[in-house]
Amino acid sequence: MYLGKNIRLRAIERTDIPLFASWINDPDVIRGLTIIYPMGLEDETRWFDQTMQLPLEEHPLMIEYKEGKGWKPIGNCGFIGIDWRNANAEVGIVIGEKEYWDKSVGSETMMLLLKVAFEILNLHRVWLRVYEDNQRAIRCYQKIGFLQEGRLREAEFRYGKYLDVLIMSVLRPEWKDEYHPGV
Repeated sequence: MYLGKNIRLRAIERTDIPLFASWINDPDVIRGLTIIYPMGLEDETRWFDQTMQLPLEEHPLMIEYKEGKGWKPIGNCGFIGIDWRNANAEVGIVIGEKEYWDKSVGSETMMLLLKVAFEILNLHRVWLRVYEDNQRAIRCYQKIGFLQEGRLREAEFRYGKYLDVLIMSVLRPEWKDEYHPGV
C-alpha cells in the first residue's frame, strides 16, 4: 500500500469489480478513456481475470480517499506495459467518483505514482496519452511536471469527431521534490 496526504493506493480486489463497472458505464467518467462500449459485470470480471495474469507491477491500484477514520474507493490507476530494458512505462488513471474531480485528487495520485515509478520501480521515463479536449487532465499533468512530447493528429474518433492524442512524459531527472507529496 502506498500512502499520500489524502489518498492511498492499494491492490484491487475481486470485490471491487461492481464499482469499476459502475464507473466505466458513466459517460462523463469514460469521456477521457478509450472505452467506447458499455461493459457489464461479466465483461469487467473478464478484464479483472486477465489483468491478474499480468506482472504484479502492472496490476491496477485502487485509489482511496481518506474520509474520517476510513477510506473511500474513488478510482484506479497503474502502469501499463512496463519496459524494463528501457526503464519506462505508460501510466493511466481514472477518478470514477465525480465529486472528487477538481479537488487535486488526480494530481496527488499522479505524484504518488511518480514516486512509485522512480523510487520503487527504478523507472527512468513515465508517459501517458491524453485527448486534446481533456483540458482538466492536461493542466493536472503539466502541474506535476509532465511535458508534451508529441501529438498524434486526429488519431481517435470520439463523439462524432476526430481528436488529437497528446503524448506527455516526465523523466526521472526532471522529477523534483515539489512534484510529490513527500510521502
